[in-house]
Amino acid sequence: MNIVIFGAGGRAGRQAVAEARRRGHRVTAVVRDPERHSDLAGVRVVAGDVTDEAGIESAAAGHDAAVSAAADLSAPPHDFFTASARALTAGLAKAGVRRLVVVGLASIMPGASGVPLMDEPGYPGEYRDFYLGHAAGLAVLRDAGLDWAYVAPAGDFDHGGARTGRYRIAAHADPAARITYADFAIALLDEIEAPRHHRAAAVVREA
Repeated sequence: MNIVIFGAGGRAGRQAVAEARRRGHRVTAVVRDPERHSDLAGVRVVAGDVTDEAGIESAAAGHDAAVSAAADLSAPPHDFFTASARALTAGLAKAGVRRLVVVGLASIMPGASGVPLMDEPGYPGEYRDFYLGHAAGLAVLRDAGLDWAYVAPAGDFDHGGARTGRYRIAAHADPAARITYADFAIALLDEIEAPRHHRAAAVVREA
């Protein structure tokens, strides 16, 4: 397949690129500054802004599916995640790309109580604006006509962990759950190759 990966320079994006290459797919890696990512070998690296609809259409033309692992910590979260969701869904549709898999956030996924983790007692609130930005972006996706999947770690990433080759879809988000970036990338690519979630969110954790 031809897969375009937005935010390919970040931790989740890089692992998505590596997993796609491991499976033999052709990858276009979209980053803000290609000169900073010369180590993304074996893929086509292009400059792009995930909030630019026309740029997304151009980068995605001729591709079968897209992954978005993009984030801009310098921008207001609500503005960035809503703008990127709108630009992605519109730009990909114009490019003829019908499948989008988005890297999500555990904080806005339902926990064991049924409410989002960010609203459960004791959950850290210092990044609540970031959580709410993600939630607003997901709301934009829900209103779009594209076939999307929003895949979030059930809790947090195991930042130093190695690839095990396994993961499982969890019933709900859990702050104690962990998954490595490499195993998370397996879940992302599985949703590209053999979609299980259509216009829906899923949380994944270590197997």
